[in-house]
Amino acid sequence: MKKIMFFCLLGASALIVNAQTKPAAEPTIQEYGKIDKADLELKACDFEKDANAEVLFDKADVYYDRNFNIVMERHKRIKIFNDNGKESANIRLEFFNADHFENISNVQAETINLVDGKPEITKIDKKLIYTQNIDKQRSAIVFTMPNVRAGSVIEFKYVWQTNSYGNFPDWFFQGKIPTRYSELETGIPEYLEFALVSKVRQPYVKDITSTDSETLPGGDGQNNTTLFTVNKRTRGLANIKSLPDEAYMSSDVDNLQCLLFHLSVVKPIGGGFSQTRADTWAKLGGILADDDDFGAQLKKKLTNEDAIISKAKTLKTNAEKIAYIFNEVKNTMKWDGNDEWYTNDGTSKAWDRKSGNSAEVNLILYHLLNASGVRAYPMVVSTRDHGKVYPAFTFLYQFNRAVVYIPVDSTKRYILDATNKYNIYTETPDNLLNSYGLYIDKENKVFDLIFLKRDLPVRQLTLINAEIKADGKMSGTTQISSPAYARVNSIKRYKDDGEKKYVDYLRDNDNNLNISAIKFDNMDDDTAPLIQNIDFTLDLTSSDGNYIYFNPNLFTGLYSNPFLSEERLTDIDFGYLKDYIINGSYKIPAGYKVDALPKNTTMTLPDKSISFKRIVAEQDGNVVVSYTISHKKSIYFKEDYPYFHDFYKKMHELLNEQIVLKKS
Repeated sequence: MKKIMFFCLLGASALIVNAQTKPAAEPTIQEYGKIDKADLELKACDFEKDANAEVLFDKADVYYDRNFNIVMERHKRIKIFNDNGKESANIRLEFFNADHFENISNVQAETINLVDGKPEITKIDKKLIYTQNIDKQRSAIVFTMPNVRAGSVIEFKYVWQTNSYGNFPDWFFQGKIPTRYSELETGIPEYLEFALVSKVRQPYVKDITSTDSETLPGGDGQNNTTLFTVNKRTRGLANIKSLPDEAYMSSDVDNLQCLLFHLSVVKPIGGGFSQTRADTWAKLGGILADDDDFGAQLKKKLTNEDAIISKAKTLKTNAEKIAYIFNEVKNTMKWDGNDEWYTNDGTSKAWDRKSGNSAEVNLILYHLLNASGVRAYPMVVSTRDHGKVYPAFTFLYQFNRAVVYIPVDSTKRYILDATNKYNIYTETPDNLLNSYGLYIDKENKVFDLIFLKRDLPVRQLTLINAEIKADGKMSGTTQISSPAYARVNSIKRYKDDGEKKYVDYLRDNDNNLNISAIKFDNMDDDTAPLIQNIDFTLDLTSSDGNYIYFNPNLFTGLYSNPFLSEERLTDIDFGYLKDYIINGSYKIPAGYKVDALPKNTTMTLPDKSISFKRIVAEQDGNVVVSYTISHKKSIYFKEDYPYFHDFYKKMHELLNEQIVLKKS
């Protein structure tokens, strides 16, 4: 068991050292409680001026103790620039406490403020540091730094330890606020080798390797010792910008600069054959199949399950059985918001209280499907926020949810997740796409990874039929056909936000657009597209007595460009392929004629993965427009962003080009 842990914030006791501030290329790390006065007087981050807070340094020393337990000593210091940065003073340190697998100790924290040119030190009351039980596997050390205000410096330090020699902690140089300096020092005995995934994009300002010698006590009760080598390395990055929230980015974990460690080789002490730790997914699947909190839950009987199973067996087709049981579980169980691949209290107790974590909800779903004669398998997956699964890393920490896998035939499969009441069984939930799932076939001892994707595009069709009046007003109807994820997202927004907010969303902040009526078809039919029928009026405020101007880009969700930034720090992940078809017919008012129509045009990205086509014409007293946008890729790397940015900029200019009518 291993995890990626996120640690927020700092605390500090203080002794001012009037030392000259060194340039970023030569960063320094100070002892706990010692701080430069310049850092207390610091008003803004040098390399990210609008930051609300800045990590001054984050230092970890990771090594093995005499018992080959891994120990990490960590010290972190943060500067708070304004009130918005005070959230960095809320500290949460998660760890796996089951079977004493990990623990955190020796927590120290304090806040330093500059008052009348002198440091004012506020140490945290130890009683305010408490342990929160998350579930049967995890706990968290939680506390809030005291006396924090704009200008404060906070720091904390602690010791993290694990009893597994393979559970080497991953290191994140980057975070959601900028970091002036981040350093990882590692000491790894010669008996262990780790494969390393490096997602570091900046050059190291410090990269030092060395070796040290240590002795291992003999195990025969004698004074014999074994001399061995420790391979040491110190790596540091400086001036690391924060990771922004960018449109259509995947998880923070996928994009942060970090080092991920995977134990690959174990060498025996005293010589002999090395053991390659190339654990397979099949081996890991077998472990899951026998796990008390996963495989052992698959056949647990549920209270009054016979009525559901009996009814399902009366249905003629598997599709009918799947739809019935999926909706039963989805409507009966309430997801408690916790995502885990393992159950917490077990499926039987979760069913009785009608609430559970994601594994409990979906293993209940699996059990009922399997008992009803549907060939289904449990599967562990990673949600979009949790991060993509690396196939080369056979670790359970990469997964955070259990779902149900149903292979329908050689070309079709279902991935069922009943935690979201708006999910439909025919579509893999979009927050699971473009990553891997591991399915468990315990009976046949088959455990394998499957890449989760949607090959066909989701095509949204918008039809507009409107009439323009000579007084500069437009009235008409719109029909929007939304299949698959477009359907799910629209229904969720409508039911969660209510009709008023949903209408505001359709208006896209246009106060001149009024929706007088909206009617939905197929709201309760999961297999059909959602049809929205809209009556609207629009004041064309740019019009005068001689000219009428209007933009036919209405009700598309494409009015604003989400890719305005000149640079991109993360990959673009749409999740699935999206196609848009927008057709409109606008009746020209009596006494007016067309003065200017946008030109017919077609444009594509250099790799042909996105195409845009516009056709505009005058026909029988109407202006007829047609836009078609087609996507053939769902993921674009940040390295390709310049031409992607240029394409989207030009496409939105073409989408929003106005039509001009002139009084004749």
